[in-house]
Amino acid sequence: MNTIPLTFNEHQVDRTTIGGKENLPVNPMNVSVVLLNKMGSQFKLKIFEELIKCNFASIISIEPDTGNYNIEEISHRFPQVKFIIPHESVTDGEYINIAMEEITSEFLLVLKDDLYIPSGVLLPNLAEKLLKNNCICLAPRLVDSRRNSLPIHKIPSSKKMRFIVESLTQVQDDMSTVYPFDFVGIYNRQKFIDVGGFDYSIKSPYWQLLDFGVRSWLWGEKIKITTALQLSYSVEEAPVEDSTANLDSLRFYLKNELPKYKLDHAVIKKSSFGRFYRHSGCGWFEARRQFKDAMSWLEQNKYKFKIDLQTLIENWN
Repeated sequence: MNTIPLTFNEHQVDRTTIGGKENLPVNPMNVSVVLLNKMGSQFKLKIFEELIKCNFASIISIEPDTGNYNIEEISHRFPQVKFIIPHESVTDGEYINIAMEEITSEFLLVLKDDLYIPSGVLLPNLAEKLLKNNCICLAPRLVDSRRNSLPIHKIPSSKKMRFIVESLTQVQDDMSTVYPFDFVGIYNRQKFIDVGGFDYSIKSPYWQLLDFGVRSWLWGEKIKITTALQLSYSVEEAPVEDSTANLDSLRFYLKNELPKYKLDHAVIKKSSFGRFYRHSGCGWFEARRQFKDAMSWLEQNKYKFKIDLQTLIENWN
């Protein structure tokens, strides 16, 4: 497993960038938008038309697979859009890391191409209202194609001495949530950078999101739900989260569950290795390597912690 990254852009992805330098808005919002794509071009052309109308500071489209359409042709049709084509397998979290590198605006709206993007998805008056909220991320209300609410409200809890996340469909404006469902949300760029962004070494979407969300809360940031922005999926099947325990869940455990807050910083006791080794299912040498990696990462970040996970659960509102 890779060493735990210390910065959001520690892993530089080999990629090609096309367009994005023409016809930028004169008085843009202080918000950029990134579209994470996984479907064909017939879906995204209408999306680009709607996004261009919104006066975003910049528009980025991540294109992991251009095999079934001509990206050059699309880029000429939409010169305002910056198309980024990774040349390696990349997680959704790392796509967002890439977008954060590219923008200069204070905020980034993350969208998926399987969402229905309405006309004026983020109008200036709504953007101004939302951006007054001092959060690292604002998560919109999400519904499926039949307008059924999705379980976007995530609550930290514990069961039999183990950390769990409860998922609810009932939401209210300004509710706290552990992480933004399916990565969709409005992110504060500087706060995102300060917490280190998404951990590229975690490949599972669920554990990558959970790691980002819990780390943000433990480091003193907040993630809230806004009902002022609602989006629906355009596909029949909305995303389903896979929380299967694996090596990614071990990395989450090392970074977020094992550290305990003491006085003014977080610590991992050396004596906790035995418990981790029994919990890990790894061989002794691999468990030892991962544990030392976490100890080294924590040593460089220990003063960024404001609470530990147990305190977060106990004080959740």
